[in-house]
Formats: sequence, structure tokens, C-alpha cells
Amino acid sequence: MNSLPRFRFTRTFLPFALAAGLPLAALAAPAPLKVGASFQEINNPYFVTMKGALEEATASIGATLLVTDARHDVSKQLSDIEDMLQKGIDILVINPTDSVGVQSAVKMAHDKGVVVVAVDAQAEGPLDAFVGSKNFDAGVQACQYLGEKLGGKGDVGILDGIAVVPILERVRGCKEALGKFPGIKIVSIQNGKQERDQALTVTENMLQAQPNLKGLFSVNDNGSLGALAAIEASGLDVKLVSVDGAPDAIKEIQKPDSKFIATSAQYPRDQVRLALGIALARKWGAQVPKAVPVDILLVDRDKAKTFAW
Repeated sequence: MNSLPRFRFTRTFLPFALAAGLPLAALAAPAPLKVGASFQEINNPYFVTMKGALEEATASIGATLLVTDARHDVSKQLSDIEDMLQKGIDILVINPTDSVGVQSAVKMAHDKGVVVVAVDAQAEGPLDAFVGSKNFDAGVQACQYLGEKLGGKGDVGILDGIAVVPILERVRGCKEALGKFPGIKIVSIQNGKQERDQALTVTENMLQAQPNLKGLFSVNDNGSLGALAAIEASGLDVKLVSVDGAPDAIKEIQKPDSKFIATSAQYPRDQVRLALGIALARKWGAQVPKAVPVDILLVDRDKAKTFAW
């Protein structure tokens, strides 16, 4: 069993200690635990929310937190993680910008005895655990809803994103759901890179090329807001669905006659808190699940009135 890290402790994590059979006297040791968090980006409300929740959680146990922003650059993420390892982190929470590309960093951390938990997006390599939304279900629910609102017929487009497992799973789920409607045809799949400005331009081009488009699925809310601006400017009647549950998206969904009709909402606070809790349990020597799926919720106009991250 790994030795207990020396850091201040609160009631929140007392059950983990008892379950691991640890002596309570060890909890009084003063040295703080070091947690490193490497995010694929932090200019997105979803990851801002996740970062804030992690800051609160680590502060509550007296741990030191180091946070880096890869800015969707896998080379930067590898360098960031290497730097955190040199600073002596005990736990690495990784949100990869490239599921395969971060494998060497995951292995490096593992070889140094660092507990590694991926959050939101799966990472290749010797992970201790992965915590993430049921992304396939998110795609299914959003596109099932879209298909129903289109009356089971019409041309539909998909606004894709970066090649990480959650995005791939959302698109796969959407395709499966739409495939159950014989009258619906997917006529365009374009990469909006999950960024509002990029998605705006891509959607404008899609609408020009597909003037009969009736529905659009965006892999995330940040991109969907750019897509929404393009739809509104075009004057076309295109229904939009997405994934995330971001505050700005929820506001748009609530508006009367909005083209944005639903989003499969995630729970970023829950994901990162679970990731930290599992990492702590593993650090203390407990057996932990390799994967922890987190439910999503389809939020339409009615549910948007009360939903918030």
C-alpha cells in the first residue's frame, strides 16, 4: 500500500481514509499534497467551471494545485506535464487535447509514481482511472430529440470537433440516433473545432452549400453559439442541438422561438470532484474503478428554466 500523503484533512474525505484502513494519527501531518491539472483549454466556460471546482476541492483539503492550459497544443501539454512532474506533483488530473498524443506524458507520470486520472476526455497510457460523461448517450439524446422535432425528415448537418474520444463518441451517438429516422439524411459534417468564431464561419459555409438544411448537431455549446449566430443571420429555419449545458447556451434555449432547441448537459463540477476523490483514494492504496461514467441530462426549453451547472 502507498504511504499516506501528509496534508490537512477535512470530513469530506474521512470515509476514504477509513475504507483504506489508514491510521487517523497520520492525518495530522503538515506537508501539503501537490495536485497538477493539465487542461486542453481554459477559455471555455465548461473548463472554467471545472477548474473552479477543482480549486475549491483542493483548497478544502489543504493541497497545492498547479493548473496549465494546453491551448489545444499537444506539444505544449506534454511540456506542461513534464514541468509539473519536475515540481514534484503527487497527483495528475489530465484533460487531454489529444487522447493518443498524451500517452508518453501519462507513462512518464506513472513511472514516477504519480497517480494519473483523466477527466472528461480519455487518455491513452497507464491511467489509474478515467472520469467522464456518457458522451455516446449525449449524442444519442440530442439527435433523437432533433429527429423528433424535425418530424423524422429533412437534411441535417454535424458540427464536429477535435479528435478526442468524447467528441468521437458524441458524433457516433448522433449518427446512430439519426439513423433510426429513414427520412433524415446527414448531408454535411464539418469541423468547427469547438470554437465560437470557427464554428460561425464553418456554419455559414455549410448553410450556403446546403440551403435545404433543417437541423444541425454541434458537439459542444461553445461552437453551437457560433453556429446559432450563423443560422440567425441566414434567416433559415434550422433547428440546433448540442452538448454541454453551458450558461450562455441555456439562456439561448429559453428564448421564445429560439433555433437552439436543446443540449445534452454535462456536470463538469461533479466530474472533476470525482476525479480528485478517486485519485486520493488510489494514492492511499485503495482499489479504484478504471472508469467512472457520469450521467448527462437532455435540457430543452422547459428544463432550461431551472438547470445550472
